[in-house]
Amino acid sequence: MRVYRMNSVKQLLHKIYGEKTGNLALERLAPMIDKFPARSKAKKEFFSQEDVVLITYGDTLKKAGQAPIATLHEFAAKYLQDAISTIHFLPFFPYSSDDGFSVMDFFAINPRLGSWDDVKAIGNDFGLMFDYVVNHFSSRSQWFADYLAGEPGYEDFAIAVDPATDLSMVTRPRSLPLLTEYKKNDGDTVHLWTTFSADQIDFNFKSLDVLAKMVEVLLFYVQNGAMILRQDAIAYLWKEIGTSCIHLDQTHDMVKLFRAILDIVAPDVMIVTETNVPHDENISYFGQGRDEAQMVYNFTLPPLLFYSFVNEDCTVLTDWAAGLRLESPDNTFFNFTASHDGIGVRPLEGILRSQELDNLIDVVKANDGQVSYKRNPDGSDSPYELNITYVDAILASKNSDTASRFLAAQAVQYALPGVPATYIHSLLGSRNWTEGVKQTGRARSVNREQLQVDRVMADLNDPASFRSRIFYPYLDLIKIRRAQKAFHPNADFEILEIDPKMFAIKRYCEDQTIYALTNISSTETTASLTGTESPGQMTDLFTADKIDPKSFTLKPYQYAWLTTEDS
Repeated sequence: MRVYRMNSVKQLLHKIYGEKTGNLALERLAPMIDKFPARSKAKKEFFSQEDVVLITYGDTLKKAGQAPIATLHEFAAKYLQDAISTIHFLPFFPYSSDDGFSVMDFFAINPRLGSWDDVKAIGNDFGLMFDYVVNHFSSRSQWFADYLAGEPGYEDFAIAVDPATDLSMVTRPRSLPLLTEYKKNDGDTVHLWTTFSADQIDFNFKSLDVLAKMVEVLLFYVQNGAMILRQDAIAYLWKEIGTSCIHLDQTHDMVKLFRAILDIVAPDVMIVTETNVPHDENISYFGQGRDEAQMVYNFTLPPLLFYSFVNEDCTVLTDWAAGLRLESPDNTFFNFTASHDGIGVRPLEGILRSQELDNLIDVVKANDGQVSYKRNPDGSDSPYELNITYVDAILASKNSDTASRFLAAQAVQYALPGVPATYIHSLLGSRNWTEGVKQTGRARSVNREQLQVDRVMADLNDPASFRSRIFYPYLDLIKIRRAQKAFHPNADFEILEIDPKMFAIKRYCEDQTIYALTNISSTETTASLTGTESPGQMTDLFTADKIDPKSFTLKPYQYAWLTTEDS
């Protein structure tokens, strides 16, 4: 089997680099793979209904005199053992900017956060998901210093381009110059490809030195406990001048290569691709079902859910959700509503009209949020991301503390097919950190506040606090979901059109059927499941109330998961 898998690696290298260079690449990679202590697949399936991911920075929770990762571990062990299966650490490496995504050392833990021992300790209690920042590296890294010095093995780590080159076709996620000028140690000036910022130098994956180094990083993360690898900004990995430089065939083949290598050394480790793009482009990373990503970020969900709550109408959300498809049991969606980034709006292209997007922007600006823009090929700028906490987005008023409205949004997320992920600030009910935006000058700081854990725990011990009113019902929702077989990521589903104010989905498997209903409006809504082949009396998993599916009422922002009594 190992020989067969290595043949897959060989074929992919030939496809990407050509036969001659591909053979040279194989000579570099094969010894690294051979010496890695391979393990057998520990479970039949990649995921189950018990999989729930917590997204966090290593230093979101802080305590005097303690490494932040250890603080997070204490908090998670105390509150999250029965709710969270996996902790996704956003980049916890030494960095120079972008809150971790300008990586200076891919093999080290930022000493301000803790150590690899701290990470492995969390791995004893939770699954681990690491950020694999595969598109770029820091201008202050030793690797870049070696590039500027022309050190052997680093001469072509970056992509130098003549500034006179026509790059108008390149898709840009930022309204910033694509090329950044640097001076090499020998005095030569180079203009380097920097997709995201002047401090983030794009890797040149045409270089076998880059390929070998990043495969080494991949294997190192697996060796240190990663069970899920998030491939950051993967869509921009491969560059060919004269193209859009996004979603190129070579990029997809590189994801397949990483998958093929993992199939040899750690077949139960999953790849999740991070591509903030329209839905059809996003799901292209599923490949043929097993050969590429196991999960893709469901980027359309956050902005479309936001739109639905602002308008108190889920018609568009219902239409979109009805089109979701999973063609393989080895694929599913990575469902989220909030992350360290803002709410991406590119996925709304072709779904909402410009005026409808403008209305969302107005809501964001009225609630102390901001808007980030991208540069288009014609030189114009268009909205790329809404920078606001998801709590404040859904509440749609900086003065509101109606926890039920936000919880209703999370109930929709947790009912959809896929693996759900929750950003720690959503779980804690955090509001906009406007002071952080002033301090850093970066719009994304609005939902990246660092919190003193003692203060957080004091809030959680106060039943009247907003954090408490979000946190405990949210945990209950998660725990109930994890116990239901019908919420397996690949369990069947049917989107129901009951009422514009009520999002309704039927989830079912051989052992259980659940009707997940959410009133997204500020008014009481009466509905019926007649015509959906529902049984007689049903039970709400949240309240244990008996419900007549022929006629029932949901209060404003109430959610109910209805199942038969014997399920």
